[in-house]
Amino acid sequence: MSLAKAVISGTVYRAPEKRFTSNNVPISAFALNISETEETLVRVIAKGNLAQTVEDSINKGDRIVVEGRLQNNTVKGEDGSEKRIVEIDAFAMEKLGGGSVSATSSKPSPDSLVQFGQTDFSDDLIGEDEIPF
Repeated sequence: MSLAKAVISGTVYRAPEKRFTSNNVPISAFALNISETEETLVRVIAKGNLAQTVEDSINKGDRIVVEGRLQNNTVKGEDGSEKRIVEIDAFAMEKLGGGSVSATSSKPSPDSLVQFGQTDFSDDLIGEDEIPF
């Protein structure tokens, strides 16, 4: 279930593991510790071109920023118990103090964003009697 778009930062806790789907799409997953004082882990999933880039340039201990869709997932433990985890379906990543490891395939195109020109806003102040509340 998708919850929201999120941007998180942290330290790579577990090195990325690369696998392939049945359609031969590369997927890379790793754990990110987002807390400075204790272990607060979020699973990061990268697909397609970003998965290959992650595999080549992200290592355990790296500080990174991840942008993606926040979601919940349920995994079964070895004892059969179910555990809910938080994960982020990443579409962009960047090393802090290092190079970028982002892919642009899932990002919205600049044409789909609303852009305002300089003439769309007036420099005149709004009077108190014009405020509707």
